[in-house]
Amino acid sequence: MVRVAAGGRLHFGFQNLSLAHERLYGSLGVALGAPRVVARAEPAESVRCDHERARAHVERAVELLGVPGASVTIEKTLPRHVGLGSGTQLALTVLAAVAAAHDREPRVRERAPKLGRGGRSGVGIAAFERGGFVLDTGHPTERFTADRPPRGEWSVPNVAARHEIPADWRFVVALPDSEPGRSGDDEDESMRSVVERADPGLADEIAAVVIRRVLPAVAAGDHEAFGAAVAEIGRRNGAWYADEQGGVYRPPVGDVVAELGRSASISGAGQSSWGPAVYGVTTEAFADEAREAARDALAAAGVGGDVLVARPRNRGARIETQ
Repeated sequence: MVRVAAGGRLHFGFQNLSLAHERLYGSLGVALGAPRVVARAEPAESVRCDHERARAHVERAVELLGVPGASVTIEKTLPRHVGLGSGTQLALTVLAAVAAAHDREPRVRERAPKLGRGGRSGVGIAAFERGGFVLDTGHPTERFTADRPPRGEWSVPNVAARHEIPADWRFVVALPDSEPGRSGDDEDESMRSVVERADPGLADEIAAVVIRRVLPAVAAGDHEAFGAAVAEIGRRNGAWYADEQGGVYRPPVGDVVAELGRSASISGAGQSSWGPAVYGVTTEAFADEAREAARDALAAAGVGGDVLVARPRNRGARIETQ
């Protein structure tokens, strides 16, 4: 019996969504210690899994690994389609659990495309592998197609930069009671629409923020500069998405971000991926104040929801034999 646990991730945005530049996408994000997805697996002669979404991943993992089967139990899952990377982390956790149960190497980066993951962002795969702050290279723009390519017909973007996140940093996450973020065919359609009309000038502005502000801040362990910089990345990404999501942030996320950003305990606030998750960068010393600020921000926006404070995760998924 093996047990695999992986945390969620925050996605701060893309470096470029314009076809006018040589590389497309190129994402930034961080690995979180919580919430987590946890799976247990043991060898079997067939596929046994009561979790509806995970069962398809078990079937695919068995096929990719060339093993007869596996019995998989999902102990915990991430909230779905809220901006924490639930789909990728579940798929990779299942793959790693089935592989470990059969004493095989999961080779998640190689096999992720066959699971339908890593087609745009490589942050979720890199977070699963090693954790930390991740900046990926994106994809060559020449490979962009109006229709989504067949599953597996792409490579996961390489990691361009990775940094350990200081142990005293914290990420407060507010999850408003709102419609889930876009996924599947809806996400593909929205992304195609955004890419086909994206302003290339925004990519140049974002590149400057990444090089001059984000990377120096995380390398120096300066949470205030880092929070302000990734929040700026989010705002500039939102200009690309405004027509698709109803504003720089999707409603009611904009109100939550604005309110949370006013707190003295928060260094920068933004929307993770398509939302509705809202993040704020803070430290262990201000964690309690940040949690209250997030609750107040939800209340001020007139929505309910949950709030958590997550530690950074500077290691890959945990695989244990039981």
